Amino acid sequence: MLSLHVSSKCDGWTNPNRTWLGTGFGTGTAYLKKQCKAMELSMSSRFRSSELHLFCRALGTPLKVRPYHHLPIILRPKLKPTPIVSVPKTRVLITAKKRSSIEGVSEEMNAIASQSLDSASARRRVRSAFLDVQQQLDHCLFKIAPTGIRTEEWYEKNSRGLEIFSKCWLPKPGIRTKGSLCFCHGYGDTCTFFFEGIAKQIAASGYAVYALDYPGFGLSDGLHGYISSFDELVDDVIDHYTKIKGRPELRGLPHFILGQSMGGAVTLKAHLKEPSGWDGVILVAPMCKIAEDVTPPPAVLKVLTLLSKAMPKAKLFPQKDLAELAFRDSRKRKMAAYNVISYNDQMRLRTAVELLEATSDIEMQLEKVSSPLLILHGAADKVTDPLVSQFLYEKASSKDKTLKLYEEGYHCILEGEPDDRIFTVLRDIIAWLDSHCSLNRGSLNIKVPSSGGEN
Repeated sequence: MLSLHVSSKCDGWTNPNRTWLGTGFGTGTAYLKKQCKAMELSMSSRFRSSELHLFCRALGTPLKVRPYHHLPIILRPKLKPTPIVSVPKTRVLITAKKRSSIEGVSEEMNAIASQSLDSASARRRVRSAFLDVQQQLDHCLFKIAPTGIRTEEWYEKNSRGLEIFSKCWLPKPGIRTKGSLCFCHGYGDTCTFFFEGIAKQIAASGYAVYALDYPGFGLSDGLHGYISSFDELVDDVIDHYTKIKGRPELRGLPHFILGQSMGGAVTLKAHLKEPSGWDGVILVAPMCKIAEDVTPPPAVLKVLTLLSKAMPKAKLFPQKDLAELAFRDSRKRKMAAYNVISYNDQMRLRTAVELLEATSDIEMQLEKVSSPLLILHGAADKVTDPLVSQFLYEKASSKDKTLKLYEEGYHCILEGEPDDRIFTVLRDIIAWLDSHCSLNRGSLNIKVPSSGGEN
């Protein structure tokens, strides 16, 4: 019997023992930093420290729905005017987090990896330097990758003139293509690391797989880790994949979209904007609702929004290393450090506000999710809560919907689990794709090691 758990307490915004003072907005950055320390919004790069930690959960406590706590706002009493004292101005210096050294590579390679990655050109140089090293990692996605898969990389400009990195993985020559699968990656991530192995496995089963890096992430143009508008990001994805689906070799084939973590939010927004644009939607550990535990009170959210307009690119949100929460396999957790172009610094202020607003918008429209739907989630995920996937499953109006929860699974069920679990999830994805294609199935199934008894 599969059981889910949630934390019985949380140091987030809705701690009933916390009193919020109606201080107005005059306290500025200092006030924001003080409140941000209580907020469990975190990043997990490569699922190491860049993915947003949206839910405060702990293993071992029974699943229950927590009541909403009303936050008292206590107004400060009026004080008598006091003399104004001149105080020297203080300059706030915001520095980038220093990247930890990568075990097993030379000092020269570590020096390359530790340079500033704010510009796309720097990220492209670092990726080129580590490309061969990444492919030699002792990870099942790389070691057991199918051979003969055709790949192509290219750049094309979006509507705002930014160069967007794209890549595709195609079945072996002579293998008939069943359909296309377009991928949306998570926060801070790129489509050029772990997803390389995932894409090859799916392509080997007869699917043309396409992926892109969002502006500001991976190899695409833009300030690293910066999302100025979540809607614009979604529009970039829609425009890019509309062109892909219009290719002559893909016309008449079914088209599917796969979103992981924050990419789940991108995928849902793309579906909501174009409900008939896809023949099926696959979500892996999706970020589609902010838990009340970590939702800022309206007054604090207003402060954050105002500050995000004044200094949108500032790195003010606290971060927490979530590697142990994202990767169940400790050996694979260490390999995440080789995803050298991921964003693992503090979250930029505008980015945080955009994610809060995007998930709030998605939550209000879950009933409009109508596409055939497959939701996959680790039952022990403490980065994005499986309860939210259950909530999405129940709310979605889709007539064809499936929810799979993997017992003891962490956030990265496609990258950070034991080998047999990773291949089980891959088989589940491919079986669902096959069942939603009109072509004959069976002859092109994925060839992977035995699942070791998993269902």
